[in-house]
Amino acid sequence: MINRRHFAAAMVALLAFPTVAPAQNMMPSASQIERRLEEAPTRKLRRDQRVTVREFKRRPELRRMAPSIDIQAINFEFGSAELPHSQYGKVKQIANALERIIRRRPHTRILIEGHTDAVGSFEANQILSERRAESMKRVLVREFRIPSHVLETVGYGEEFLLVPTQNENWQNRRVTLRRIDDFLR
Repeated sequence: MINRRHFAAAMVALLAFPTVAPAQNMMPSASQIERRLEEAPTRKLRRDQRVTVREFKRRPELRRMAPSIDIQAINFEFGSAELPHSQYGKVKQIANALERIIRRRPHTRILIEGHTDAVGSFEANQILSERRAESMKRVLVREFRIPSHVLETVGYGEEFLLVPTQNENWQNRRVTLRRIDDFLR
């Protein structure tokens, strides 16, 4: 049974320590990233159905079949493609997962997708998303020694919003990692 003193203490704690939106600040662990990217595709393609990287990027139905994980915890400055050094600890989690996957699956190919929210012009968001994906690749290669040939990049701008809104929304500003080797010729 809750008494007045316990209730008052709980109310003070709620006011003193407001909750933080967990999804925005939660970085998946290397193990979580690894597990998600090593899942089997939702559908296996026959050899004659496999495509080039360029074709894969243009086919949303193939993208939906590939194992993936959205990384919403990587924070870029508004309108910037520069990955701040303060985010490198989070990128290290991605690098650790990729290293383990590559060790087990030497022919792994990962697509780094950049996404933006819908604020600004379509063209500006497209360019920004491409630059953010490239920035992530650059940091993974230069700082964490992930082989460049493993990583592909693409920007989708505001094309695949998680939250359909024309307003600013942090959930739409994200990087998605997608393992695509099962789909490539």
